[in-house]
Amino acid sequence: MVPRGFSKDLRLPEEPRHALLAVPIALIAIVTVVDILAPARVHLGPFLVAAPAVTASFAGPRTTGAIGALAVLAQAFVAIVRTSLVDLNHSFQLIALILISSFVTLFAYWRERREEELTRLRSVAAAAQGVVLKPLPRRIGPLRIASVYLSAEREAEIGGDLYAAARTAQGTRFVVGDVRGKGLEAVGDAALLLGAFRSAAHRQSDLSELVAFLEGTVSSDLDDPAAPEERQEHRGEAFITAAVLDIPNDEPALHLISCGHPPPLMVRAGRVRPLEVARPAPPLGLTGFVAADPTAETFAFEPGDIALLYTDGVIEARDGAGTFYPLPERVAGMTGQSPEALLARLCQDLMRHAGGHLGDDAAMVAIERMPDGAEPAPPREAVAGGGPAHG
Repeated sequence: MVPRGFSKDLRLPEEPRHALLAVPIALIAIVTVVDILAPARVHLGPFLVAAPAVTASFAGPRTTGAIGALAVLAQAFVAIVRTSLVDLNHSFQLIALILISSFVTLFAYWRERREEELTRLRSVAAAAQGVVLKPLPRRIGPLRIASVYLSAEREAEIGGDLYAAARTAQGTRFVVGDVRGKGLEAVGDAALLLGAFRSAAHRQSDLSELVAFLEGTVSSDLDDPAAPEERQEHRGEAFITAAVLDIPNDEPALHLISCGHPPPLMVRAGRVRPLEVARPAPPLGLTGFVAADPTAETFAFEPGDIALLYTDGVIEARDGAGTFYPLPERVAGMTGQSPEALLARLCQDLMRHAGGHLGDDAAMVAIERMPDGAEPAPPREAVAGGGPAHG
């Protein structure tokens, strides 16, 4: 699950905005009355510029212009009552008020256009999210699954971190990865790898062959002569770390190939241990520089066990003192949880550790093997966040 919303309107709801209008209107009324009653040498007209300025901070151009016009009428009324409209002092106050009201109305117009643009961009991001990073089902065969994506950027819901699952005749395959870099290029690389995984996970019978296919796809894209010149210049710096798993239906085990990715954690009977592979493969996209012979290693994965996959945005999150997030230690204090509840608590704890803002995108997938014939219990706690989760 992605904890952040996508297409939320950035503007205040109508009711709070209408309530806020009482502030500039009351200001105009108070300044007008006091100015009329004040001694001849006291002029409070300049305070009226605050009314349209305050309105522009929360309302659109039409409302801001209306408040500005009301302030001008109030200033004109004061001028007529106290002296006349052609009085030099009041004339300059009126001119200044008209100019400032026009300026803040234009500002409100620009701000509203910007909010609409951001809303459209978030809608596009939501659509891209659904295509590129599809949410994982809560149940696949004998497995119960939960997933979460935390974006480091406020305006971007997805970046270079990725995960996917594919059902095969013998079991279920997973990939969790992290693209080096950020921005649209990282999103494009993530989409490329996810597309290749979804296409080949069903066709490649051996996990090593699947990883070799993924490597070939990533490397061929980096070698594409049609790629931008800047991308070709930094070819050796572009790569994707990934953990690729195959979990059989009828065998209490999981097969893992780590391509330069942080080791998954195995939660079993209240204990947590990393699944360190003896022969890790290089990150995808680097086989032109480093020889690779990806070989799957097998680990026990019994009913009740939970495998936690994650990206380095989790373990590299720092607190105010610069201390990295101690994921294994924190998970050890959260054993006995369902996958959904585990990720919910981890998200809250991670964001608290990082002070509410992550330095990099982070993704986590928790996989639990259910006992044979068991139905999964309803999730005790839904994965939620603020960003997202928007860090």
